[in-house]
Amino acid sequence: MAGVAERVFTLIKETVEEQGVSLWDVRYLKEGASYYLRVFIDKEDGISIDDCTKVNHAIDPIIDEADPIDNSYYLEVCSTGLERELVRPEHFTAKLGQAVKLKLYKARDGVKEFSGILKAFDGKKITVTAGEEDLEFDRAEISVCKLDDFNIN
Repeated sequence: MAGVAERVFTLIKETVEEQGVSLWDVRYLKEGASYYLRVFIDKEDGISIDDCTKVNHAIDPIIDEADPIDNSYYLEVCSTGLERELVRPEHFTAKLGQAVKLKLYKARDGVKEFSGILKAFDGKKITVTAGEEDLEFDRAEISVCKLDDFNIN
């Protein structure tokens, strides 16, 4: 399913950006008996319902014409939300210096969740400053990394 999401991402990126927003991510998921193609968009001053509608109308014919999905699905265009997940390399690079929360697949010294400031990203490793300590993580050991918009440090 990741292949479908990547194909759609490439297909619609330029058109989404022409609508005055950035394409954050595309996910193709099965939930229950239904499939969903979720397109996450973002912009500096926040996403409105009008932004979602405009992007939906712009990308729907592109996806229909390319027909990258064999089965029926629901197309949803939505905001990334406040605590958006950092998934793509450009997300990590763009958010250096911001507060993040991350969860590991396996505990490190008995701890699976960490919070701090995203200090560095080299494509394979992420460095987070937690208090006075720099913690380095391989991307492969991180299950989720999100912006911590509620961190008031």
